[in-house]
Amino acid sequence: MASHDDRELTTTLRLGSQSEVSPTESALLEGYLSAASGEEKATLDEILNGSREKSMLIIFKGPAKGSRYLITRGGATIGRSQESEIFLDDVTVSRSHAAITYDDQKLHFVISDRSSLNGTYINGSICETKILSHGDEVQIGKFHLLFITGQK
Repeated sequence: MASHDDRELTTTLRLGSQSEVSPTESALLEGYLSAASGEEKATLDEILNGSREKSMLIIFKGPAKGSRYLITRGGATIGRSQESEIFLDDVTVSRSHAAITYDDQKLHFVISDRSSLNGTYINGSICETKILSHGDEVQIGKFHLLFITGQK
């Protein structure tokens, strides 16, 4: 009888090697808006028509699909730890996976990977630090999130 002790218990996902095409930003927004309540639509409208000091991440694929997270100038931490502002409960997410900060000088949000096991992907490319733009797809583990921000 073979021993199961030889199996690797943890592995690194090769998320960048996946070739799946994601829906366009406009299709994602339309889908979200069609299912959104009046209050959710008002919040999204406020973000889209407001300044770049507020943004939102919407999970459009993966566990917790449809969840949304408001991000302000204070930024947000992302991870599997319950202390994270954006709590993503899945083993493919590190406890302290990434952080989003706001650059007051350049008026934009920046995402930084915190040496996570599986990495942080923006629009299919792995990154350590990247300026987030309206419509960017953020992939953290099995979670695919759409970044929405003001255009003013």
